[in-house]
Amino acid sequence: LLSGQIQVHAKGYLPERNVHGTIGGEAGTDVPALLSRIDADPGVIAAAPRLYGGGLISAGDRTEAGVLLGIDPERERKVSTLLTTLESGRPPRPGVNEVVLGSEMVRQLDLALGDEVVLVAPAADGSLGNDLYTLVGIFHTGTPAIDASYALLPLDDLQVLLAMDPGRIHEVALDVTRPWATTEIADTLAARLASSGPAVEVRSWRDLRPELAQSVDLMDSMNLLIVIIIFGMAVFGVANTMIIGTFERQKEFAVVRALGTTRFGVGRTVVYEGVILGALALVAGGLVTGPVMLWLHNAPPDLSGLVGGFSWSGSQWRPVLRVEYSASIPLVSAAALFATSVVAAIYPAWRATRVPPADALAGR
Repeated sequence: LLSGQIQVHAKGYLPERNVHGTIGGEAGTDVPALLSRIDADPGVIAAAPRLYGGGLISAGDRTEAGVLLGIDPERERKVSTLLTTLESGRPPRPGVNEVVLGSEMVRQLDLALGDEVVLVAPAADGSLGNDLYTLVGIFHTGTPAIDASYALLPLDDLQVLLAMDPGRIHEVALDVTRPWATTEIADTLAARLASSGPAVEVRSWRDLRPELAQSVDLMDSMNLLIVIIIFGMAVFGVANTMIIGTFERQKEFAVVRALGTTRFGVGRTVVYEGVILGALALVAGGLVTGPVMLWLHNAPPDLSGLVGGFSWSGSQWRPVLRVEYSASIPLVSAAALFATSVVAAIYPAWRATRVPPADALAGR
């Protein structure tokens, strides 16, 4: 919803989030140049600068405390899903004093689109910034901590309210090409940014949201358990098929042994049968599951109407049965299942080599 997959901050900014802890300190930094260096990283899809402030949001005789978040709307929509949750209105435009509020804060302040609100916030120079803004949008994320406390402003407008220069920002949030490799991308980006510009810290979402990372790790462990069960079923299924086939063909093996075939030759025949069985199973499985996976990717079933969704740790969870395209996972799974069918044929092959030709032909 908000955090992005990687964040860039000034060293020491987290966890206190001091309003003076902007990148480059009080002198700030060249924001376009910083964004350009970040955008040049091959692991980065998009980067969005942000500025934070704390203040009061007032309308009439009602006042609520809130987090003021300055954003670049065009860049922000490429990094987080916050602006996609607008239930009415539009994103704020810079230079005309517009603000977007969460649905719960709008309810508490009894506001409607087009109403005016007063924002009051302690500025960086020690003064008290205040100004009048027009409500142009209402977002609803489903996360009470966000809907009841966040106010979105254009980055330039919040810099003016907080008496900060245009080069002062608190963070840059990133979207990356490989969400499962954010730690590696963060380390690479940190090394790239260390060569020039102000000192910064680069953290992945696993560092920013450790409780969320633990939940993902738990789900990965459950998936691994399911994979182990499936592969175990495959091993026993193939082994059972091969053992029955070996038992029913004892006389056939006895005949070929009596004609001079070595034990290795008999065992190799059974293993080859396992190879053929695995290959046919992979082809059949691909033909059956390929269209299903294509359907789940292009039209994922949304079960929200049945079981609903929930928000937790700054993220929104929806019961959507989505499948993403991947080249490595199907190939690894196919190779593993094929190897499983071959390995499962080894024991039946060994049993076939132990059949005494004379006893088998005599029916003993």
